[in-house]
Amino acid sequence: MSMCVGYVLKRYPRYSETFVVNEILAHETVGLKIEIFALRPPADTHFQNIISQVRAPVTYIRKPIQGRVSDSLNSLAPTAASYFWAELQEASQVIPDFWSKLGFAQGEKASTVYQAAWLAREVKLKGITHLHAHFGTVATSVARLASHFTGVPYTFTAHAKDIFHESVEFEDMERKLKDAAKVVTVSDYNLKYLHKKYNLAANQVKRIYNGLDLRQLQYSSPAERPPLIISVGRLIEKKGLSILIDACAILQQQNYQFQCQIVGTGSLESSLRQQIVDLGLQSCVEIVGARPQNEVFELVQQAAVFAAPYVIGKDGNRDGLPTVLLEAMALGTPCVSTNVTGIPEVVRDGETGLIVGQYDADELAIALGQLLKDAALRVRLSTQARRLIESEFDICLNTEVLRELFFTQRRGSLFGKAVLVE
Repeated sequence: MSMCVGYVLKRYPRYSETFVVNEILAHETVGLKIEIFALRPPADTHFQNIISQVRAPVTYIRKPIQGRVSDSLNSLAPTAASYFWAELQEASQVIPDFWSKLGFAQGEKASTVYQAAWLAREVKLKGITHLHAHFGTVATSVARLASHFTGVPYTFTAHAKDIFHESVEFEDMERKLKDAAKVVTVSDYNLKYLHKKYNLAANQVKRIYNGLDLRQLQYSSPAERPPLIISVGRLIEKKGLSILIDACAILQQQNYQFQCQIVGTGSLESSLRQQIVDLGLQSCVEIVGARPQNEVFELVQQAAVFAAPYVIGKDGNRDGLPTVLLEAMALGTPCVSTNVTGIPEVVRDGETGLIVGQYDADELAIALGQLLKDAALRVRLSTQARRLIESEFDICLNTEVLRELFFTQRRGSLFGKAVLVE
């Protein structure tokens, strides 16, 4: 049977998850058949232009609809329970031993079981040979159950929030790690954390960096760029943008001539805009909203420095290894960032970028000022950064390693045990 991989995602498409699209496109380039299964419809108002290049069909796995029984005339109206039962019945028609396996779902949410039964039926009908989920949250919960129902192995990629956030349940993650044929995570920092926290359950974890399509990211020297600082990301706590605005106020006080553009939208937009006004930075700091990926690349490549002052949030939320940071490095824009999770693996202080302390606006301002003034430093850091990206973050090379996991792992006689296929 030819290989067909079902990608299981919480939402698709998502503006901020270009790494998923890059990954799927790289698989399709070498002829791997992909089917996309999304548990939720998109919620974003903007989408990246590369999504149109994906050939894989998308199936939205609907949740049970709560019917209303308002009076006796409507007593036969469908309810969530009837939809749920109907889905189980349909799954059992294509999975002969489905009912005997259903007990494995004990303790899972009803919506997870429902969507897993739906996915399992699709797996059988569409000839899916492997399931791969992104983020170890609900998408992996659904993939795990569907894998058990069908006998088709699953893998998943663990990123950041799904590992570090205060809402992560130890026992739930431990089950997913144990039952997966293999698990991927996106940095050595994550790998060490998972091994320390989950011990033997994390033996299946392998680090594979998110890759970039370097054909779309041509290096340009930053030697002659104007004094523009740029930052790209959701306007949320872990991006550290309030610290960036404070650093811009310090630069202004020190009489630096510069502009700062912040690209993105998010829950903190109003407070960040007010901070800009309160500090009197309207003439030099601007929040420009969301932009399509090709326009973001152009903006980044016009800047003298990319600011990524990421922090660990109060709820434990943090970035893993943000794709936009890697993209800036590939494009030739020197980066200033922090020591959050795997970032120092790529932004190597004084070698491929500059690292400053979290929540330290003074230190951030010093680093930004260095790069605004010193063209030779910009060129040296950006040249070495591009070499690192080419050697470690090429999407073609990294997805080849990922496909090896898909092809060489299959389910053994016991669920949760993987055996190698020669």
